[in-house]
Amino acid sequence: MSNRLFKLAVLLVIVAILAGCAAAPSASTYTAVTVKNARSGEESAALVREKTPADVVSQHLKVLNACDWKGLMAQYPDQVEARFPGGAVTKGRQAMGDLFAGFVLTPKDGGLCGITFSEESRQVTNGTIASQWVANADFLAEPYRGSDAYITDDGLLVGMVSTFNGADLKMK
Repeated sequence: MSNRLFKLAVLLVIVAILAGCAAAPSASTYTAVTVKNARSGEESAALVREKTPADVVSQHLKVLNACDWKGLMAQYPDQVEARFPGGAVTKGRQAMGDLFAGFVLTPKDGGLCGITFSEESRQVTNGTIASQWVANADFLAEPYRGSDAYITDDGLLVGMVSTFNGADLKMK
């Protein structure tokens, strides 16, 4: 191969590598529009990044158990997607806000505030944490068990696959 062809081949390899890097989504591309809780009027505009995937999940469980809507929303970028039983998919920050607006209500108002999710086991693979959990509450007739896969990136909760189905809860 001539020197000129060799230099051209090297240049093409470098361009291909750079193009591949440019095509990969950057973690800094996560955005957060201001979302509003239609039930309480609260607004959330900021994203709060955690240091590790484990920290993301720990914070998620903490704010979920505290019925902290703003804390939940601080973890979800606009690009979030959550998958639930029966093929239900919730996409986007506002849709997640609407979902949790109902969750953080008291049971008297149709919500699940007062339920406590506790991890029983966990598997970690890069930025994904698969968690087996149990939910308990004074208003439940029996504990409810399930699993979630939390997909994290850049300190945020960008995706979730959950077995949780509120209709399966056995109330007192």
